[in-house]
Amino acid sequence: MLLTVKSRVSPYAGGLLLATVIAVAATFLSDHYGAPVMLFALLLGMAFHFLSEDSACAIGVDFAAKALLRFGVGLLGLRLGLAEVMSLGFTPVIAIVGLVLATFGCGVVMARIFGRRTAFGMLAGGAVAICGASAALAITSVLPPHKDREQDTLFVVIGVTALSTIAMIAYPILFQSLGLSDIESGFLVGATIHDVAQVVGAGYSISDEAGVFATYVKILRVALLPVVMLFVMFSFRGAQQQSVGVPWFLVMFAGCAVLANLEVLPSAVLAFLNELSRWCLVIAIAALGVKTSLAKVVKVKPSYSIILVVETVFLLGAALAFVLLFGI
Repeated sequence: MLLTVKSRVSPYAGGLLLATVIAVAATFLSDHYGAPVMLFALLLGMAFHFLSEDSACAIGVDFAAKALLRFGVGLLGLRLGLAEVMSLGFTPVIAIVGLVLATFGCGVVMARIFGRRTAFGMLAGGAVAICGASAALAITSVLPPHKDREQDTLFVVIGVTALSTIAMIAYPILFQSLGLSDIESGFLVGATIHDVAQVVGAGYSISDEAGVFATYVKILRVALLPVVMLFVMFSFRGAQQQSVGVPWFLVMFAGCAVLANLEVLPSAVLAFLNELSRWCLVIAIAALGVKTSLAKVVKVKPSYSIILVVETVFLLGAALAFVLLFGI
């Protein structure tokens, strides 16, 4: 039995160890120089990209960047004060629904302007509007088969990942320069950055409060993914019929939030789980950095790049306009 466990764990060990060492180094640098730990983890991870496809590291790095990230995000529900969320009312929910629908529509329009298919517009629009690469892969699974589908998906995944990484670094600086509060900045981070990992990284680089609220807002966007997938599925003849479910980390986030607010967990257990969540997220961001290839970014076709950039700017502009006009 011990040998069986060892054989199952060993493929992950190298990559997890690499990401953990980077996370420890990032934490040390953050504690001593005051810069955000997530930013250090990302940049240090990028320096080790050459190990991302090494057979000893690839599986573990991929596991950390995906599964470990989602587990850490699920545990973030323990930090969400439901009373504070309820005090904000339904404004963030209504705003997110509107922003997702508008961005999804923007993708379709931009695709038609640049001579691309409607299916590509939905693919790109859904990726930007909801949760980046994860949404792109989910949406492409229900689109009708096409000879260029795999290539389209690859370029969208590369493009939104690159834009998310840039946004993770640039958006906190932008929002703070505008004098926005932590709650407003957290809302904007959660509403505008594509991938979950970068939302967490950007939010916590501002403050813990901004990080938790950014994650909550991002969860609202992710919750709309099944709805968008169903819409896409029924928009085309020959669309692939797939089971459409709710992401498990979304359910975990909601369950942890309820559990924490019922105050049934001992303070020591709650503190341990919060610290575990923090380390999971830092390790995941480090792994994401290892997986980030700057060389692949320059290979994105110009028309694809323009469509994704316009959608990203559109989403940022709409979210900023909402916050500046109506507040949070």
